[in-house]
Amino acid sequence: MTTQVASPVRPAIILIDTEADALFDLASQAQGKSVLSAGLLLEEIERAETVDRSAIPADVVTMHSRVEFVDERSGEPHAVELVYPGEADSGQGRISVLTPIGAALIGLRTGATIEWPDRAGIVRRLRVDNVTQPRQEP
Repeated sequence: MTTQVASPVRPAIILIDTEADALFDLASQAQGKSVLSAGLLLEEIERAETVDRSAIPADVVTMHSRVEFVDERSGEPHAVELVYPGEADSGQGRISVLTPIGAALIGLRTGATIEWPDRAGIVRRLRVDNVTQPRQEP
């Protein structure tokens, strides 16, 4: 008899269709360098609902949105902007979508929680408390 460990149920996620395409390309290219993060991001893209930018709810984490979340394991609150790898700057609170935390946050809605491994493989439970969308240029 074998015992299987159930994988955590992940909350539904929504991605902007054009961002999903860009993220797929990014993750595919990074598979040789950032195996864990690229694989996690590809899994999220595969299971996501994709919509046109005009249909994305305001409380969904998208690229360049500002996200306030809590690591429920430590109780520590965080506020970050989710960006592409070349724009990342931890000192400025900009984290790459091609990190485990970035891949976990993309597509989540305010109030959602997700269990997700960090870089050390320790599973964290993250809760999104607030999302602020980037300003759109006229």
